[in-house]
Amino acid sequence: MDVGELLLQVKDGRLGILEAEEILKNLPYEDLGHAKLDFHRQLRTGFGETVFCQGKPDRYLVDIYRRIYERDQEVLGTRASMAQYELVKEQLPQATYDPVSRILKIEKEGKERAGNVVVCTGGTADIPVAEEAAQTAEYFGSQVDRIYDVGVAGIHRLLSNRERLAGANCIVAVAGMEGALGTVVAGLVECPVIAVPTSVGYGASFQGLSALLTMINSCANGIAVVNIDNGYGAGYIATQINRLAVKK
Repeated sequence: MDVGELLLQVKDGRLGILEAEEILKNLPYEDLGHAKLDFHRQLRTGFGETVFCQGKPDRYLVDIYRRIYERDQEVLGTRASMAQYELVKEQLPQATYDPVSRILKIEKEGKERAGNVVVCTGGTADIPVAEEAAQTAEYFGSQVDRIYDVGVAGIHRLLSNRERLAGANCIVAVAGMEGALGTVVAGLVECPVIAVPTSVGYGASFQGLSALLTMINSCANGIAVVNIDNGYGAGYIATQINRLAVKK
């Protein structure tokens, strides 16, 4: 529960002081034995804790989802499998799963989204990583504009969308192969660009290392780079930038 909402409930008489005190006792984190859930993170950073699903034992995963949902009425998870979705859905029927981005979430209805984050890809094969970025940004309250399959092999496709790019508070550029998209985009716009290398490509791309090195060595200014296939990290940073722009 958000601390502001907690205080309002106490003020309005909907929650007793002793009940509020009990909630505040668990505010730093809640120890489940196999996991320590950081419920204080929302207050510190403005973002609730996200579940990295890959590799988690089934019982632990379901337990974590249930407890976060009971506390916050929503939960975001990344790198989930269909099997994990089926397990969570048995306990929490509200859960939804996107097999493209592999995001497993329960989201509050009617959530307002503000600002403008543009997420673009070099090719269609980059969309799974791009969707992880886009849906992460949307979950955390950003309005997202998707521009897919506009890689430099047909640069006219990108240039025909310059007006949409110019309206962004932040741009996430997702690309594999040689990873040139981030540099080109950063050379066209005044807002920050977050480049995301993907593991898409033939042998010499080295599972995304080639794109990563291209992006790190970009000659364009205003470009930052996250790890290979890290759509979640890009969506998170893009939301931070977007929030600052919206406040301004």
